[in-house]
Amino acid sequence: TLRMRVPALLILLVCFRGRAGPSPHFLQQPEDLVVLLGEEARLQCALGAYWGLVQWTKSGLALGGQRDLPGWSRYWISGNAAKGQHDLHIRPVELEDEASYECQATQAGLRSRPAQLHVLVPPEAPQVLGGPSVSLVAGIPANLTCRSRGDARPIPELLWFRDGVRLDGITFHQTLLKEGTPESVESTLTLTPSSHDDGATLVCRARSQALPAGRDTAITLSLQYPPEVTLSAAPHTVQEGEKVTFLCHATAQPPVTGYRWAKGGSPVLGARGPRLEVVADASFLTEPVSCEVSNAVGSANRTTALDVLFGPILQAKPEPVSVDVGEDASFICAWRGNPLPRVTWIRRGGAQVLGSGPTLRLPSVGPEDAGDYVCRAEPGLSGRGGGAAEARLTVNAPPVVTALHSAPAFLRGPARLQCLVFASPAPDAVVWSWDEGFLEAGSRGRFLVETFPAPEGHEGQGPGLISVLHISGTQESDFSRSFNCSARNRLGEGGARASLGRRDLLPTVRIVAGVAAATTTLLMVITGVALCCWRHGKASASFPEQKNLMRIPGSSDGSSSRGPEEEETGSGEDRGPIVHTDHSDLVLEEEGALQTKDPTNGYYKVRGVSVSLSLGEAPGGGLFLPPTSPLGPPGTPTFYDFNPHLSIVPPCRLYRARAGYLTTPHPQAFTSYIKPTSFGPPDLAPGTPHFPYAAFPTSSHPRLQTHV
Repeated sequence: TLRMRVPALLILLVCFRGRAGPSPHFLQQPEDLVVLLGEEARLQCALGAYWGLVQWTKSGLALGGQRDLPGWSRYWISGNAAKGQHDLHIRPVELEDEASYECQATQAGLRSRPAQLHVLVPPEAPQVLGGPSVSLVAGIPANLTCRSRGDARPIPELLWFRDGVRLDGITFHQTLLKEGTPESVESTLTLTPSSHDDGATLVCRARSQALPAGRDTAITLSLQYPPEVTLSAAPHTVQEGEKVTFLCHATAQPPVTGYRWAKGGSPVLGARGPRLEVVADASFLTEPVSCEVSNAVGSANRTTALDVLFGPILQAKPEPVSVDVGEDASFICAWRGNPLPRVTWIRRGGAQVLGSGPTLRLPSVGPEDAGDYVCRAEPGLSGRGGGAAEARLTVNAPPVVTALHSAPAFLRGPARLQCLVFASPAPDAVVWSWDEGFLEAGSRGRFLVETFPAPEGHEGQGPGLISVLHISGTQESDFSRSFNCSARNRLGEGGARASLGRRDLLPTVRIVAGVAAATTTLLMVITGVALCCWRHGKASASFPEQKNLMRIPGSSDGSSSRGPEEEETGSGEDRGPIVHTDHSDLVLEEEGALQTKDPTNGYYKVRGVSVSLSLGEAPGGGLFLPPTSPLGPPGTPTFYDFNPHLSIVPPCRLYRARAGYLTTPHPQAFTSYIKPTSFGPPDLAPGTPHFPYAAFPTSSHPRLQTHV
């Protein structure tokens, strides 16, 4: 058998080598080979000093010793056998050809090292799921899957490319068959597309050692995305009041379905479409305009603010400030405008600029700093806006007391003293004091104190008060003593002294009184003589019965004569002769000649005499005091309404029908005087100056009328 022959042949070969020369050996042994499926594989084998049988084995299976290898149609041995060349060829290579091959010199007992034949299978073109056009939504992460199927050897690598650039973010995994061989290979690309990716081409490449260049599959991205909006305004910089056009441009897939406009977050009613026209004002600087565009996928919003040029607008007025003397004071005044307005501070009534900017600081203020401070903003480039705002600085200090001018008074008549008090904070008390006492409010003996609010005083001086000291029935000591008006608050005390001036009866009044007395005496003598003559001449009847009347005219209507019949009846409205005086002149006017026909039968009827002296009357029944106004120019009389406090109307006039009046400030003219309990506040009519007392023109001399 063959097994028995082989050892014998080996023994013979050894013997032969010993006799014939070098022993057989390999000149070239086969190497591992990698070949593509379908191509030709060549395993090289060369022997030296050997001319016997050479055969190839495949994974231990002998292929045969013949050169054409019968039974193996794709296999053959090539080369010059005489030179020991015995190369094995396989064409075309198939997957079953992948094995371990040996070259053996059978007769010499030589075996080459095993050579591994690797058959490579190129990958097929990969498949992208959803291709060739993949629909995605912009902004939403998506996964793209590339799959390679088949018997590719080795397992291919799947890569993603865009515009020749390899993409990152790839996840690779493979699926195995039950037998353990891979069925498919997948590669997943994770991306978040944008609208710019619409229409982009992505490539999945399957690459392996069998096909280094790889095979590609391309897909096109079809993106759905919400609108991309651009918002513009023309012109962007505009004067207040000018027209501005906003344009909202949008690209979207699918197409735009609607536009929505808003200003400062509030919808613009009636605005539709991509265009909006408005008239610019200051609000557009802080309230931007927005455009929102929508489609089936979503919506997008863009906002822009205009650069509106406008004049200053007051945002925050300065607040009144009240500080104590020596403290710092500050005002804040806020204006806005574009460009930013220039703000300056002045004091009302002055022109000096005290500061600029929104804040004014006054260090360590004193009473002289009290007043109104004004912040001004100049108009803008368009001439619009601007203006001023002011606030008052009140400096808290001890009260400032000023004695006001008071009218001179008659002895044993009423008198009045006044003082003006300014204080911040308001005074706790205003007190009048004199030699034997003091009085804050109410009455005490002959004295009565009343306090009234004063009209607004000087800027920042605080509230004002007028304190009035009334004196009824003045005495000699009142004209020689000093009266002190004082006020106090938490910061200190202030005071002022006032004195009472004395007023005497005018010489004219004295003269008129003397003339009246003389006239009365004369009339009484004449009456006595007439009566005497009448009695003695009663028997004489030839005289007609006629009354003689002596009249001194002076009544207001100028007619006081009567007929004889009136004299006979002795009416209670008899009007006797009147003496009328104007100033110091005594004028006697005879209206009709006295006719005496019979001294014994005639008679003179003389009426009683009454003298009426009264203080002058101002409109409304008030008391007119000739002295000047305490705050007005010299010579301006003051008026104070005593009418509500007197129990007679008018208080200082004696009435007699159709009689004239004697006006004089002499206190004895009050025939029925009742001491008032309150004199009431000063009559401060609207629009009058500070502490106004209504002034009425009057004659510089009193008028005297005497009724006889």
